[in-house]
Amino acid sequence: MSQDIWINLPVKDVEKSTAFFNEIGFDAMSVGSERAKLTIGQTTLLLFPEAVFEKFTGSTIADTSHCAEIIFSLGAESREEVDAIIQKVESAGGSIFGKPSENEGWMYGAGFADLDGHRWNLLYMDESNMPKR
Repeated sequence: MSQDIWINLPVKDVEKSTAFFNEIGFDAMSVGSERAKLTIGQTTLLLFPEAVFEKFTGSTIADTSHCAEIIFSLGAESREEVDAIIQKVESAGGSIFGKPSENEGWMYGAGFADLDGHRWNLLYMDESNMPKR
């Protein structure tokens, strides 16, 4: 069995979403006229227009203005990287739902929503300060 995971994500406008993700430093590219491929590390997300997504899932799309259907958590290399990505998100038109902050003395993170309201969590973990068991 293949171990690849491809996450399919509905978006209102594939071109605008592709530009947003590129602007915040992710690797996004158009694939044909109705989808884009977003690569983060070893994970691939495919961005589809909402109507196409609904057609192949046989389900309506969650209204992200009222609920969260998923949160993508991404590891950051440093506190500075968390801050830099959050600044890019704000400049690119995303929204911040969790301002950068420290948690438990060894974690530093922030949360944002992309143009379609999908939620993302950035987290830097300073393992040298992680509590020992």
